[in-house]
Amino acid sequence: MSDNNVTLHRVLKASPEKVFRAFTNSLAIASWLPPYGFLCTVHEMNPETGGSFRMSFTNFTTGNGHSFGGKYLEIKPNEFLQYTDQFDDPNLPGEMVTSVWLTKTVAGTDIRITQENIPEVIPAAMCYLGWQESLEKLAKLVEPEIPDA
Repeated sequence: MSDNNVTLHRVLKASPEKVFRAFTNSLAIASWLPPYGFLCTVHEMNPETGGSFRMSFTNFTTGNGHSFGGKYLEIKPNEFLQYTDQFDDPNLPGEMVTSVWLTKTVAGTDIRITQENIPEVIPAAMCYLGWQESLEKLAKLVEPEIPDA
């Protein structure tokens, strides 16, 4: 974590296709992306290169929240996503860039994430902890193999 950037790595016991779907399906991302104690509403999601998204996180305890959106800069299905994030709150200025690499391994998927240009008022360590919680929730979504019937 140098400057206001974070880098994360994890191996998930799921296919890259399933992990990619968790990043590009609005119901899925709403279930795992917000850290514990937050709810997510996806207002718009068009996961294709040049597409955009809008969502908001709401603190379940206080009811306060923040909204943000961005554009998908590059998408390679089941391999790579890169998108921008910008908060609506003027106190959280700037544009973050998040890059996600998915690599198939014998164990499932090696996932690597970088998030750059986090607003200065958000400590990188807190952002890192939030991502750790999100990745824990992502694993709980994609790792179970639950058959229909």
